[in-house]
Amino acid sequence: MSIPPPPGPHQPQDPYQPPQPQSPYPQDPFAPPPQDPFAPPRQDPYAQGPYGPQGPTGPGQAPGPAGAYPQAPYPQAPYGAVPYPVWGQGYSPYGRPSPVNGVAIASLVLGILCFLPGVGLALGILALVQIRKRGERGKAMAIVGTVLSSVGLAVWVLALSTGGASDFWDGFKEGATGNSSFALAKGDCFDVPGETFDEDVYDVDEVDCAGEHDAEVFASVPLSGDSFPGDDHVTDVADDKCYTLQDAYAMDPWALTDEVDIYYLTPTADSWSWGDREITCVFANVDEKGTLTGSLRADASTLDADQFAFLNAMAAVDKVLFEEPEEYAEEDLAANRTWAGEAAKATGNQADQLGSHNWMTPVREKSLAVLAKDMQEARKEWAAAAKATDADDYYEHYGKAYAYVDGATTVTARQALGLATTPPTYDEDSESGSGGTGGGDSDGGLDV
Repeated sequence: MSIPPPPGPHQPQDPYQPPQPQSPYPQDPFAPPPQDPFAPPRQDPYAQGPYGPQGPTGPGQAPGPAGAYPQAPYPQAPYGAVPYPVWGQGYSPYGRPSPVNGVAIASLVLGILCFLPGVGLALGILALVQIRKRGERGKAMAIVGTVLSSVGLAVWVLALSTGGASDFWDGFKEGATGNSSFALAKGDCFDVPGETFDEDVYDVDEVDCAGEHDAEVFASVPLSGDSFPGDDHVTDVADDKCYTLQDAYAMDPWALTDEVDIYYLTPTADSWSWGDREITCVFANVDEKGTLTGSLRADASTLDADQFAFLNAMAAVDKVLFEEPEEYAEEDLAANRTWAGEAAKATGNQADQLGSHNWMTPVREKSLAVLAKDMQEARKEWAAAAKATDADDYYEHYGKAYAYVDGATTVTARQALGLATTPPTYDEDSESGSGGTGGGDSDGGLDV
């Protein structure tokens, strides 16, 4: 007969039950196992019912009660023990790392780049405070950013106090735009690469106006708008503005010889996207392979008081003379008579100004007095033309009045003032409104 193993320390342990503490004293192998008060009563495998053994017998099977040997080994934990619960899947027994402080990262970046050191220093101090309160990481980055920003701030203070920052900025601007046509300003003289004034001008070489040069800037016309207005619109604006602004820069039309022409550098669709918003008006040689020598600038910055007063007075008269009607007196006598009246008024006013001006030297005083007298005579002839009864009478006074314009007394006065003494040739097709210049048949528009 096979005997089941006795209960005790040799009983197999439940794999889901934690190990039982072992007693330091040896156990009695014959002592009954401890009884669990909540476990069902154990049945003695050797107990018999009133009718003898309940289990079946047969070959190879020991007699005994039915179910004395269960089919699966150890179907339940011994003594009715309950296994401990395991950790849930959503819980991690290990602590998660604290996040890195973002302000500390920003302080470190600003400190390394040495950009806005004052801001980097403030962010570093703020990061240290936040890290201490929140328990975040990044203390080392905040410290390094604070130190680097402090050093950068000290360098900037030193540079500002010694003028080094100003020198650096000036050098940066010069290096960024020194050779660009976008950097040209009023009064600059320059040469362009190549042998001719090409249609596209991007890079220029700025030179001294006293020597030979390809062109001289006399005005800049700003353009507005977010989008490029188109080539036709830009050209129209350049034609209208450049020919008008030349008189403010070159007040002496006699200094603009037949070799001088007006050109302009205009933005393109591409340069507009780069920030090019100006039309640059320039003087250049009529011959694209020719050059200019000396500055053509004649305004308040280069003229003395006598020269400025004289040119200002003569410009007022020239402006009226260039407004002469396109129709002949035979076609529209009334319009010509009206214009002659305006010429008489302008000539008389400017003659009074020249006569009342205090000239610097006796030579200038004498020559300008003679000129003022001739201008008064011209005023009388213009006034007579304004009252003419027919075209013949009109042209008789018209011719006498024009005889005083740019006459011998004007040349003498210019010589005394130190101005150009060669009268310009007037182009009737000129769009300039001033003698000695004009686009001729050339296209003055150049792209930049």
